[in-house]
Amino acid sequence: IVMGYVPIGFAYGVLATQAGLSIFNTVAMSVVVYAGSAQLIGAGLFAAGAPALSIVATTFVVNLRHLLFSAALSPYLRGWGAGELAAFAYELTDETFAVHSAQFPSGLPSKAEIFALNATAQLSWLIGGWLGAVVGGLIADVRPLALDYTLPAMFIALLVIQIRVPREIVIAVLTGLLAVLLTLLGVGRWSVILATVAGATLGVILEQLTGGRLEEGA
Repeated sequence: IVMGYVPIGFAYGVLATQAGLSIFNTVAMSVVVYAGSAQLIGAGLFAAGAPALSIVATTFVVNLRHLLFSAALSPYLRGWGAGELAAFAYELTDETFAVHSAQFPSGLPSKAEIFALNATAQLSWLIGGWLGAVVGGLIADVRPLALDYTLPAMFIALLVIQIRVPREIVIAVLTGLLAVLLTLLGVGRWSVILATVAGATLGVILEQLTGGRLEEGA
């Protein structure tokens, strides 16, 4: 996660300063918002002169997936206090959710370990954003640096650690192939969303047919 967050955060810092945000505001967004996709979109909307309400509404919709993240992990955190839950939810991201969802079913780690993971991820994002903001004026275009590749590379690594049984390999491969096929057919950005829904549906069907995760012990 750190290897992915630093370069992506760097790209965000460059884009934010080029959009007119100060170094302080660029870093402050990583503290207050702390959502990579929302921050990148917000910086782009800010550069385009979009109204504040549009920026807030767009980032809200983009981050609605966090409702699903929290709902999926909440059964494992029933004994936690309200303050602990708030602190955990504040630092929950796509990547930390992937790690937690792989760990929690096998046994809940200590609170110190859980919060250390979340804090380390956010700190790396802050450092990347700050570095990008500091040198943002020296880089005209971050695309030749291929920093955007770090995001899919990171998700590939997170996907691998969650695969435990053969059917999950099948689901991952078929979902990826479907996303590529839909893209080639001109579906555009909806290709990933549609492929994800199809893959999740297939996963539920296969899990019901195979009796849950019984094959893990095979």
